[in-house]
Amino acid sequence: MSILIKGGRILDPSQQLDRVMDLLLVDGKVSQIEESIDTDADRVVDACGMYVMPGLIDMHVHLREPGFEHKETIRTGGMAAARGGFTTICPMPNTKPATDNPERVSFVVQKAAEEAPVHVLPVGAVTLGQQGEELTDIAGMAAAGAIAISEDGKSVMNAALYREAMKRAAEKDVLVMAHCEDKNLVGRGALNAGKIAEENGVEGISNAVEDVITARDILLAKETGARLHLCHCSTKDSARMVKEAKEEGLTVTGEVCPHHFALTEEDIVPGDTNFKMNPPLRRQEDRQALKEGLRDGIFDVIATDHAPHHVDEKKKPMAEAPFGIVGSETAVALTITCLVEEGYLTPYQMAEKMSTNPARILKLDRGSLKVGKAADITLIDPEAEYVIDASLFASKGKNTPFHGRKVKGKVRMTIVDGTIVYEEK
Repeated sequence: MSILIKGGRILDPSQQLDRVMDLLLVDGKVSQIEESIDTDADRVVDACGMYVMPGLIDMHVHLREPGFEHKETIRTGGMAAARGGFTTICPMPNTKPATDNPERVSFVVQKAAEEAPVHVLPVGAVTLGQQGEELTDIAGMAAAGAIAISEDGKSVMNAALYREAMKRAAEKDVLVMAHCEDKNLVGRGALNAGKIAEENGVEGISNAVEDVITARDILLAKETGARLHLCHCSTKDSARMVKEAKEEGLTVTGEVCPHHFALTEEDIVPGDTNFKMNPPLRRQEDRQALKEGLRDGIFDVIATDHAPHHVDEKKKPMAEAPFGIVGSETAVALTITCLVEEGYLTPYQMAEKMSTNPARILKLDRGSLKVGKAADITLIDPEAEYVIDASLFASKGKNTPFHGRKVKGKVRMTIVDGTIVYEEK
């Protein structure tokens, strides 16, 4: 099978490329990249006016299987990722049972190979059952296919235990992905601490809930030499601490989610639990720090924290409804609308944050359009304007605060190993 992509704007930071070129894919690999390619191909794609990027990589999703298939499955989550332009995704371990041993890692790997249209690289839990009491077999999970470890959904509150986990991860060069939340500070918090939480009749979540654990985890990474990736950063002090860690030469990276750079607590519709996520939507000064942090290279990655829930669960009162929103199918448009169009990121930097940098951090041989590399490609029309319609999502989850929002930038095609897995009609 050969695909010739004609006249697209090639955005490939791995080669410092940002120019209009042709791209030929043959038998699942990048075969040729030239100013003009004239050859017979099985499929010719007119990419004039489009961004042609290495396949997007989402370091942070929730696929819910096993245990919560009513929310999402590996198949439907994979379809949502493909529709959103992602060719590789990393599902978190907070399933039921948790992905906390080599056998459960193998289950996700095998199920994904059979049913998902994209690459699925599972993240293993730090502790058994994510109970924070006994460490998992980190080396065994890595051997079974776990790309990283994380206790996502919570923090390991026992600092001594977490330090030991980081030591073992460092020995095996396994990435540690941290959800920074002090459970003793968060209490029953549902929204950002302040007047918006009060108006919604719920307890607040202060910035310190995140910042205290961010500081702790950076210090533990410094002591152990672990590679630390901070998930869904949401505060201005997280930005400051990541900047300082990088300046000190620590192997610390951070991600920002589209909802945190697109919204603030002021956007919350009273009683609408689609605006309830963890970390919560913060103040304008926090959002500004995140946008500037992405612009300045403090934050390395844009990840979705795709968190589907059943509609009945989100119908509960604000204090009781689960945290989380879906993000796979809106991330590209929100990045273009809120960052590229506003001048915070160039299209080239967008490719860095959504493909090249995630590949580097995960140590994947992807995120590149170099000849010989796997043909994972995302084609994006940056000028396409449309209104987000949650009813059209491939995900089982429709829980998004962006339904009805006008945005710019649409994924036109997603190619995985040379096969078109999504094409916008």
